[in-house]
Amino acid sequence: MTRQQWKNAIDFSHAVGGEIVTSFAFSPGTRNANDEWTPDQARRFVAFTKSAGGKIAAAEFMNEPNYAAQGGAPKGYDAAMYGRDVQAFAKFFHESLPRSLFVGPGSTGEGGVLGSLPTPGKLQTEDLLKATGPAFDVFSYHIYAAVSQRCAAAMPAIGTTEAAALTRDWLLAPLKIHAFYAALRDRYLPGKPMWVTEVADAGCGGNPWASTFRDTFRYVNQMGMLARKGVKMIAHNTLASSDYGLLDEKTFTPRPNYWAAVLWQRLMGQIVLDPGTTADGDLYVYAQCMRDSRGGVTFMAINPGNSTRELQAPMAGERYTLTAKELGSATVELNGRALEAKADATLPAMQGSTVGAGQLQLAPASITFLTFPKAGNKACR
Repeated sequence: MTRQQWKNAIDFSHAVGGEIVTSFAFSPGTRNANDEWTPDQARRFVAFTKSAGGKIAAAEFMNEPNYAAQGGAPKGYDAAMYGRDVQAFAKFFHESLPRSLFVGPGSTGEGGVLGSLPTPGKLQTEDLLKATGPAFDVFSYHIYAAVSQRCAAAMPAIGTTEAAALTRDWLLAPLKIHAFYAALRDRYLPGKPMWVTEVADAGCGGNPWASTFRDTFRYVNQMGMLARKGVKMIAHNTLASSDYGLLDEKTFTPRPNYWAAVLWQRLMGQIVLDPGTTADGDLYVYAQCMRDSRGGVTFMAINPGNSTRELQAPMAGERYTLTAKELGSATVELNGRALEAKADATLPAMQGSTVGAGQLQLAPASITFLTFPKAGNKACR
């Protein structure tokens, strides 16, 4: 990455009001003759970031350290070397960025079907945590419940299929992965917040249907159920690259998951509530405080099934329902109208429709956000 490219990323963070969470290089160019990590390159990176007006809110030492060999670590890299590297990095990090969060370890591929993948040099996250001690301010991990078709061709058991995209087994698969890493957090970093710093429909670039409405059910259900498990931040992979990007990488046209992300960001606050119901067959319901509405509540109801379901609205509110003409469509509709960015790339008005108290119909293959700004929930400050 050039200085100008990183400056562009910093400018982008300012334009969207976003925070920068990054990782640092750990390749041979950052090491001395004894293969020990040194902070020289990192200091230059931090100095340039500050000079360009950037602020690093949080950082991991390296990306997916349990696959360090695949990421360019020195030959024979093991948990003990990782522990020494983290110790050296932590000293630099806290001196250079005292108000930033040290996040880690950022592992992947454990707790699910990918855990059975034989990988030379693969390290165990538990061994990494034993080597580092309580170094991290935030426990981070990645979620991929399968790998894409392009990578699973030789090992079908670790892939998934288009036909499975709306099944209960697939939609709940992240829970097993989360449980694995949550147990490690509880054992080695008790009480520390949990972040998912990388997630998508499948590793290795995603599957072709990741760019369609078919994948949006996984996307929003994953956010809802992980929020209920206490995960504080989820970073989706990626904004505009590969099949799982939120935008088409050539045209920057928003894909269905992008529109779902916009609604989530606008309607779902940061306080998680008990929706008063649990997942029932093919209906999934979540509730959180309504964003920017004191006392307001937002429900999210996901119906991936092929029959209409019902949900009781406790009072009048507004409804935002996402559907598509076909599950494999790259175009999503909000309350029956197709969502498209304007010619100047700004977003259209995304207004809800008024609903009254009583039974609401949830159409097959639909995702509905229901907002109740007058709910008066005392937890929603």
